[in-house]
Amino acid sequence: MVATRKALAYSKKKPVVNTRRSRKHHLSYIKAVPPQKIVKFNMGDYKSFEKGEYPFKIFISTMEPVQVRDLALEAVRQSIHKDLVKLFVKKNFFLRCNVYPHNILRNNRVFSGASKGERVQTGMRKSFGRPEGRACTLKKGQAIFTVYFSGKDNISKIKSFFKKVKSKIPGKMKISLEEISR
Repeated sequence: MVATRKALAYSKKKPVVNTRRSRKHHLSYIKAVPPQKIVKFNMGDYKSFEKGEYPFKIFISTMEPVQVRDLALEAVRQSIHKDLVKLFVKKNFFLRCNVYPHNILRNNRVFSGASKGERVQTGMRKSFGRPEGRACTLKKGQAIFTVYFSGKDNISKIKSFFKKVKSKIPGKMKISLEEISR
């Protein structure tokens, strides 16, 4: 059984070419697109966010260009959302995932061992690989997740939620606070 490749195989500074599906089918290296792992991109009280009722905004952004898998984004989203729901009894916050994983990751599987490889592998012939997952390419300074909320006493708690999930995202991350003026 072949497992999913580690994230360090994909966290390149420049994305691989031909990682998106082409509109012209005969030019497309990728015939099938893997399903989306991120369930929701907007969570919390959207109506209050639209009205501008939240005076504070905390976001996590990258300090270097990097690729992030959709599995990592979903893990971060679930962790932050769970902590925010525990902190705010009423849904008095708005959490947004600012990035969308467009790039399709491919893997040309190589088998090693006795006689398994020769029946399965094609070598470098048709070596484009099969679709394995999705990733988003982030530029330096791009915000990944943003939380809008009210209450100065909640700032340190929400910053601690972001510090907890920093290790789930590759590369160097920066947590920033902004006060939204009305």
